[in-house]
Amino acid sequence: MTLISMKNVFLTLALAIPLSLSAAFAEGTGDTAKGPVTNLPLPRYVSMKAAEANVRRGPSLSHRIDWVFKRRNMPMRITAEHGHWRRVEDRDGMGGWMHYSMISGTRTVLVEQDKLKMMVRPDPAAPISAELQLGVVAHLGDCSTEWCELRTGGYKGWVPKARVWGVKADEIRE
Repeated sequence: MTLISMKNVFLTLALAIPLSLSAAFAEGTGDTAKGPVTNLPLPRYVSMKAAEANVRRGPSLSHRIDWVFKRRNMPMRITAEHGHWRRVEDRDGMGGWMHYSMISGTRTVLVEQDKLKMMVRPDPAAPISAELQLGVVAHLGDCSTEWCELRTGGYKGWVPKARVWGVKADEIRE
């Protein structure tokens, strides 16, 4: 090979690697991006199935463990997919790659306001069914444009959507 063709091979490889990685991880904007493995929307919310899960720097067991999440049912956002691995982040944006077996499709949310009043109906004048502490993890039910139904600790009720993390602002659930 001549020097010119070697440069062309190098340039071709240099250009091909980023394109193939971006396709594999399916990083996109908006609600139109789909995961290449699951064909589910990216980003999307899920929860942690296990009581403890390693979060790695890259999508394989050979990558270093950066974090250990230790809270069953903690809500997480999946931002990318690669084989059996999902790139996840918590409410603070911290995270990395987690094996898909540690993740559940069950939806949960994290309460972001201390003493959040959970109402019997999606109405600020409705009776209060419970008061939730900051950091409580609750199971997510139906959501309207402004309210979400939650279940936690034997209580059920409605809270303003803006006071929890783990649901998109424009998401409607029935």
